[in-house]
Amino acid sequence: MKVIISIDQIKPPLTGVGRYSYELVKALRNLPQIESLRYFRGTGFDTDLVRVQGQAGRLTGFGRRLLAAPGAIDLYRKITAFRQTRVLRNFEDHLFHGTSFYLPPFPGRSVVTIHDLSPFVWPECHPPERVRYMEVEVGRSVERASLLITVSEFTREQVAKYFGKPLDEIRAVPLASASSFFPREKKQLEACLNKHGLAYQRYSLFVGTIEPRKNLLVLLDAYERLPARLRNQWPLVLTGYRGWRSEGIHARIAQGVRAGWVKYLGFVDGEDLPLLYAGAWLFVFPSLYEGFGLPVLEAMSSGIPVVCSRSSSLPEVAEGVALMCEANDVDALTESIKRALEDDSWRVKAILAGLVKSRNYSWPRCAQATADIYVSALRKSGS
Repeated sequence: MKVIISIDQIKPPLTGVGRYSYELVKALRNLPQIESLRYFRGTGFDTDLVRVQGQAGRLTGFGRRLLAAPGAIDLYRKITAFRQTRVLRNFEDHLFHGTSFYLPPFPGRSVVTIHDLSPFVWPECHPPERVRYMEVEVGRSVERASLLITVSEFTREQVAKYFGKPLDEIRAVPLASASSFFPREKKQLEACLNKHGLAYQRYSLFVGTIEPRKNLLVLLDAYERLPARLRNQWPLVLTGYRGWRSEGIHARIAQGVRAGWVKYLGFVDGEDLPLLYAGAWLFVFPSLYEGFGLPVLEAMSSGIPVVCSRSSSLPEVAEGVALMCEANDVDALTESIKRALEDDSWRVKAILAGLVKSRNYSWPRCAQATADIYVSALRKSGS
């Protein structure tokens, strides 16, 4: 097979969809049935898998204001589609994989990965210009695609219902944690933990963008209700870059920092992040909505017990392993965290169960399942 794969999201900081795209491309390159794998970024082909830091970044404030102008998004969409069509017009013998919600106009067969429907079902948790753009483009991509890929059964069923697509045209392919996430000895972690002012197994960890969808205000309320001795022994460490509408969350984080039971590290690079996981006593993730919930799997792979919400796709990854509760139940979250911190018997079982379950997920397996979908897409279209 000859494949063109979009790599727009592979840029620092590498999170979520970018991590998926990066790991998938690396694994696809090792499959013998992939004769040719070409990278497509923006409106043209690229030879570099990862963009350098100077080229990366999200929309600036000016860029957001520009896209917010009447008609700006529609004009941007038309210009982009025109340029992409010109570049791709002679590649109908390839299959195009849009790894991040979007498919450009393409003359050959195609698949697209829909990671979640949060812009549609939780629009208040996204910038308005993103919601407007995705309302149009995701719908068009769904219609263009020969087959659809989701990262969980939960999202598969949501996509089928929302867009009125038959379930047999949507395939769920779960993600995996990177090979750098595994249990480590204390001496392997000391340098990293010292750099961030942390002590081995003396903190609880949250990893994710600081934004409303991650439900951090509930987490902070729940953690503050813990007995002071527990908050002092295991302060809550938060890491992730500043997302949209995070001002109130950061103000609440600052209160916890001043009180001494919260530490905010900002965005932590890919080299340090697996070490922060491995050095934690507990991982907490009460998100309101996740397409897959990769941080939970990363914690399990690292040998760290998990407390998380029972929302969206998280039970697919964490059921039978984590302590779970309703996302907005502050009291239940407090009790779950308290048990996870103190109940040694549960902790041993949870760590072992997490390590066993995490072995069911791997990027080579994800890549192989994705390549199988490529074959089905080509056959479905009569190629």
